[in-house]
Amino acid sequence: MEAAAATDRGCALVTGASRGIGAAVARGLAADGWAVAVNYRESAAAAGAVVDGIRAAGGEAVAIGADVASPTAPDELWSEIDRELGRPVLVLVNNAAALGDALLTDMDDADWQRVIDTNLTAAFRLSRRALEQMGKARFGRVVNIASIIGLRGNPGQANYAASKAGLIGFTKSVAVEYARRSVTVNAIAPGVVETESTHGRLPAMRAAIPAGRAGTPEEVAACARFLVSPQAGYVTGTVLTVDGGLTA
Repeated sequence: MEAAAATDRGCALVTGASRGIGAAVARGLAADGWAVAVNYRESAAAAGAVVDGIRAAGGEAVAIGADVASPTAPDELWSEIDRELGRPVLVLVNNAAALGDALLTDMDDADWQRVIDTNLTAAFRLSRRALEQMGKARFGRVVNIASIIGLRGNPGQANYAASKAGLIGFTKSVAVEYARRSVTVNAIAPGVVETESTHGRLPAMRAAIPAGRAGTPEEVAACARFLVSPQAGYVTGTVLTVDGGLTA
């Protein structure tokens, strides 16, 4: 199945899509013709605004609330997607993420587990569910939003770094498993991006970035759109770094 035809036969699920990178990815995929399930955990109003914007631009989207860290999230999401969109998930963007920063000796088990469950275990569970449909369709795109912190580490973020490094390893292994079924699995590793989580810290961060500025959610979304596109059918198991030269 070509990606151009897949937009008529399947849909895209973007987790953590009520704001920031996830919202930009959802809008971009909708502009490319995908019906998009906009997942959110708490921000129903923000997710609704993303959906309204997509619909106003002529696209198709629905907001679906679910905590991806929960073991029941796949059932909850797929049930709503079947009811609202009636199509298999042929594009999955695992974007939802949690932070729980602390030096290792100050980090408790709950901080560790919540970050791992949200950033890594959720991607495992949702990908496992989506790949059943992608394998049958002989077409699929999984894009995992990792981080340069999974490549280089950062003080006070052992849990986050472990989750994102694990996500990169997960991406590479699953890509090899499903390559013969015309399913690609890739990761994007953003650096400093202008989002709510970086608000107030950008001036201090800019000095370390060779490009001299932070990235935008739309720039990360453009990379996701490429990885989902027909032109990226031979790209799988890779990590696309989007960081203004920070890890060069």
